[in-house]
Amino acid sequence: MAFFSPIFSSHPRRSTGPFAFRATHVASAIALLTATGLGAQNLTDITITDTAPSQVSGFADVPLRQAPFSAITIDRQTLQDIGAQRVSDALRLDASVADSYNSPAYWDSLSVRGYTLDNRYNYRREGLPISAETMIGMDNKDRIELFKGTSGIQAGTSAPGGLVNYVVKRPPSAQNTTVRDVSASFGPAHSSSIALDLGGRFGQDQALGYRFNAAYEDLSPYIKNTEGHRRLFALAMDWRLTPDSRLEWEIERSERQQMGVNAYSLLGDILPAPVDGKRNLTRQNWSVPGVFAGTTGTLRFKQNLEGGWLWSTQYGAQRLRTDDRLSFAYGCSAQERWDRFCSDGGFDLYDYRSDHERRSSDALQTELSGAIRLAGLQHQLGLSLMRSRMLDRPSAMQAYNWAGTGNINGSFDSPEAQPTPGELNTQRSEYTTEIALHDRIELSAQTALWLGWRHTRLNRASERTDGSHAVQDERNFNTPWLALTHQITPAYLVYGSYGEGLETDVAPNRSRYTNAGQALPALRSKQFEIGVKGQWARTRWQASWFDITRPVAGDEGACDEANTCTRKIDGQARHRGLELSAGLSQAQWQWDIATTWTDAKRQEAAIDPSVNGQRALNVPSLGLRAVAQYRFADVPGLRSSLRLNHEGTRRVTEDGAIQLPAWTTLDLATHYDTRIQGTRTQWTLAIDNLADRRYWRESPKQYGHYYLYPGAPRTLRLAVKASF
Repeated sequence: MAFFSPIFSSHPRRSTGPFAFRATHVASAIALLTATGLGAQNLTDITITDTAPSQVSGFADVPLRQAPFSAITIDRQTLQDIGAQRVSDALRLDASVADSYNSPAYWDSLSVRGYTLDNRYNYRREGLPISAETMIGMDNKDRIELFKGTSGIQAGTSAPGGLVNYVVKRPPSAQNTTVRDVSASFGPAHSSSIALDLGGRFGQDQALGYRFNAAYEDLSPYIKNTEGHRRLFALAMDWRLTPDSRLEWEIERSERQQMGVNAYSLLGDILPAPVDGKRNLTRQNWSVPGVFAGTTGTLRFKQNLEGGWLWSTQYGAQRLRTDDRLSFAYGCSAQERWDRFCSDGGFDLYDYRSDHERRSSDALQTELSGAIRLAGLQHQLGLSLMRSRMLDRPSAMQAYNWAGTGNINGSFDSPEAQPTPGELNTQRSEYTTEIALHDRIELSAQTALWLGWRHTRLNRASERTDGSHAVQDERNFNTPWLALTHQITPAYLVYGSYGEGLETDVAPNRSRYTNAGQALPALRSKQFEIGVKGQWARTRWQASWFDITRPVAGDEGACDEANTCTRKIDGQARHRGLELSAGLSQAQWQWDIATTWTDAKRQEAAIDPSVNGQRALNVPSLGLRAVAQYRFADVPGLRSSLRLNHEGTRRVTEDGAIQLPAWTTLDLATHYDTRIQGTRTQWTLAIDNLADRRYWRESPKQYGHYYLYPGAPRTLRLAVKASF
């Protein structure tokens, strides 16, 4: 686990309640909703809204149809309709997003345009950096923003692919407006939840506003022996000090406890047939659940200045505590193959526990934005300064102990737990100062030039928990971004853009490396993107082509004894792709389709030239999301949708001898908005994987091991929301 990772890498992965809902209740609900008809959800509201992801892109006032980048905003209603409990539930609506070692009972791990997002650097909350190395609740989230592509203008350090931003629910802005919502859901399987959402304004001239969210879920998912629970409490407030100034603050506390889930693997040289995704492969009587707890908040002051300028300053803080635990299947000692299970389904079982991990992050940002006319041209300027820190403070030791053997047939030779800590952990500290400038210049009524520049000063340090192997890394770097847009007609826009992003890495701090703990050259990624967007009558469409290159680090040498290998930059990964989307509204029908083709390959590798031209592991060649939906005019408030999800083949092994087959699933949803004795009530019945197809969802390689995650079986969910 942790000792497999570079010293500066993100922390490695280990990988029946009171509202239990029975099948008879589901059958009754199906009969009730079927008797009244079917209705539809508009995908225009699901995947793309007309407002740009403001807190990520930096261009808050620009509609997406006029923006020179690819982005999506998934709104509150959509999060409710799909029953999103984690960000991966929401982002799967986009064809460029895929799973990337995304365990069902662990924090989200996703890729965008073929590059895995870094949970330490590629996530924002209210526009400020946070660590996503935890389970983040969705009950108080107003929307999810995804900015796609190399993101150097948005973040000092981040992996290419994109940035995710969580935006929390805020108090209602209009006077005499209240929020009084109670929600309950049953499923998938026997999971059940209840949530409360309250908001309103009070005080003189209703200058004060509040939004309170509370939620509890009893976790009993379709994967057996994976029980647990979660809870969330959140409060957001604002104070309108004057007509031109506002103070906003909010805080949330979330806790989650759940048994972990281990992935499957190759059986020798064979890709096994897809298995029943309901099994928790490694659960033992001595297994203990993982625990994720976090407190996060922000404080923001906004001041309108003369001439339409806006000054804002905000502070954000996050405190996380994790007990990272898993009964962990890894390798096959019987056949001395550590990257897969035995050919007969056997595996070695380990007791992994890293208790009392603490992570904290703080960020202070001030920004000035507005319009100015210079040299006869109109400029929309923004200047920001941010100071942030991230601290990782795990306990002194972690346990990663051999605890016997097991087999996928369910047999085990693992009589007792082996929880004694015996491996050192690594403490990390990171301090960052960033200065950013962006400018949108109106060259003419149809043409605009977009410029961005960010200077980052980075100071990182780490050491083993016994005080050894101390490493210091100080760097300064600049990341530019520029784009050109031209409005061919009011309905058609073409654009081109270029941007850079940056990551930093060090050699693993282990004796086998000749450069143990030393900083490597900066991993500077570059992206070119060309796109066209159009709207005509009830039709909208978009096409974009991207080309992203990113340096790759590799090990040269035997790496089997002390001082036998060297970590160095070895060529690059190049991901090129085409994204297409289109939507059509006609009477009660809404049709939407989005697809992404990705060509992700290695090039210029010198250590092992045979990898050049090979496809990246666990990156689907094709992603497709489509939906047909209908609103019944005869039954107001009733809508239904049928969604298709398709992903192409993925490479499992480097030589391409084993590949994951393509898969396709169908999801059916029915929503009914009505009033019961004057109370607005929203009902949802959703059936995912309608055909109950078995398939391998993804095939990541982590810590030198090939993993296989099965797709979810057919699941049902019934939800109701009452607004008083």
